[in-house]
Amino acid sequence: MAAFACAPTGGRLSHDVLSRYMSLDTRGKVQAEYIWIGGSGEDVRCKTRTFDKVPASVEELPEWNFDGSSTKQAEGHDSEVILKPVRIVPDPFRGGEHILVLCECYRPDGTAHPTNTRAPAAAAFAKDEASAPWFGVEQEYTLFEADGRTPLGWPKGGYPGPQGPYYCSAGAENAFGRAIADAHYRACLFAGIKVSGINAEVMPGQWEYQVGPCLGIESGDHMWLSRYIMQRVCEDFGVVCSFDPKPIPGDWNGAGCHVNYSTKPMREAGGYAAIIEAIEKLGAKHLEHMAVYGRGNERRLTGAHETAPIDKFSYGVANRGASVRIPRTTEADDCGYFEDRRPASNMDPYVVTAKIFQTTHLD
Repeated sequence: MAAFACAPTGGRLSHDVLSRYMSLDTRGKVQAEYIWIGGSGEDVRCKTRTFDKVPASVEELPEWNFDGSSTKQAEGHDSEVILKPVRIVPDPFRGGEHILVLCECYRPDGTAHPTNTRAPAAAAFAKDEASAPWFGVEQEYTLFEADGRTPLGWPKGGYPGPQGPYYCSAGAENAFGRAIADAHYRACLFAGIKVSGINAEVMPGQWEYQVGPCLGIESGDHMWLSRYIMQRVCEDFGVVCSFDPKPIPGDWNGAGCHVNYSTKPMREAGGYAAIIEAIEKLGAKHLEHMAVYGRGNERRLTGAHETAPIDKFSYGVANRGASVRIPRTTEADDCGYFEDRRPASNMDPYVVTAKIFQTTHLD
């Protein structure tokens, strides 16, 4: 029996065939990709619907629903979870006037779903908008072959040379996955995500991108959308993206999601005193923060590989082995920001940014 002309090769469908259809005119119709966070708190879910026109604002978009029993967010006998749109950005995959729609999850009775971490974060930031909390988040991630076990660029069943030449590297022998990092960068810029840079990381096959500065709840929104875009880019390339904080055990760097933070008083002249006060507040609640800074973080925060031990809090100027790093420019200028290096790569940006703001400013 003859094979179909567009049959998949090696389990992957042809993007050349797909492009014929994606170039077709949608005759004024707009495709909207509704995106939400699933029951694990780390999985991104999505589905698409059609509208007759581009919405003028997020308020014009209708609520939708999904089967929560399939995402660990409901039981089968009462499975409906409501999606409420909260942010619209251009869709870098479909292009044109098509959109991505970030949503919150609600119960049918109108209360926030227990997995909805955005609602309490937004409420926390609304308590003092004048303080203008800025966040710059450094998202590390690790690329794997399609088998999900071999980091990109690593020999099958073996190990590459020791760490050293891979950080901020160039060259085929050191930089593995640049095409993905660049594709993600460009897709985020198209979508209006505040991505501010990228670099190869210390472990081969590991990269980082930065999002910010963002104001308050905007940080979590842009982070989740950037993660969704990363998953879609990797889907196109046939590789797997991991946000695990210690993807390879042993003498290899883990993956973090460092949070650079400041409030208006910290950025003003003489704000260094407010920075030190905020850092000491973080130290007083170190264990509280560790409890919400990411699953599996104890495998990463060992005191080695540019981390502080998970059970000890420390801070210092230009110290990447401390829990919190103060940039030299902040010390020199007597104002600025600081970097919380404790969050894991899989942390929930809504939970972490709100927790930092609550501890340092609201408490």
